[in-house]
Amino acid sequence: MTKVLAVAGKGGVGKTTLSTFIILSLAKKGSVVLAVDADPNTNLDEKLGVKLEGTIGQLREEISRNVDNLPAGISKPEYIQLKLREAVSEGPGFDLVALGRQEGPGCYCYINQLLRTTLDSLSEKYRYVVIDNEAGMEHLSRRTTRQVDSLFIVTEATAIGIKTAIRIKELARKMDIKVGKFILVVNRAESLPENLKGTLGDAAFDAVELIPEDPNIKNAAENGDPLGGVPESSPTRKRVEEILAKFL
Repeated sequence: MTKVLAVAGKGGVGKTTLSTFIILSLAKKGSVVLAVDADPNTNLDEKLGVKLEGTIGQLREEISRNVDNLPAGISKPEYIQLKLREAVSEGPGFDLVALGRQEGPGCYCYINQLLRTTLDSLSEKYRYVVIDNEAGMEHLSRRTTRQVDSLFIVTEATAIGIKTAIRIKELARKMDIKVGKFILVVNRAESLPENLKGTLGDAAFDAVELIPEDPNIKNAAENGDPLGGVPESSPTRKRVEEILAKFL
């Protein structure tokens, strides 16, 4: 049975870094993973070190242009399934699909529904699906299954960051997304100060996990290097593996 792990958080808190290390950790254990970059500001491919073959947004535009001129003997759902597979980028132990942006105006309701159904069908073929979301989590709200086993909400160690994480959690509940566990991940923090514990209050996360500052991550970002080259001894890599061991 497929397990869905989703990562959310406002920009700049390290959610794509966390998504990347979750994907790399699962792949290292021998599980073929479907990585979904659901943030319009697509950069999961760079963190993973793979060449992006295209985005679902671009695919939507292509299908819209050609929907009345399909090759003979192929239905619209079959054509979309074929094109979607062409948009999958392959990496060591994982496949990547990027949603991207909708490129132009127009009604895409029928095509969007076929894409959702096809993407969900594709997801079922993997042991794990890891979704790097935008903060608003629109992708999760549009999924046909709308079920997540673990939602990791990433924040920095500030009062505003904690409040934002709480709002994201509340948003998921209002969207009626079925979440097995809500996990707050405080990035670049050794401990949670007392004032932030007060801000967190009774928000009722299933767990609060801390990831320490890691110079390896900063160096990789400054050099534009993929995170696969970060050493196994990296505090972030080790901590992510410890966190996954608790919730898988």
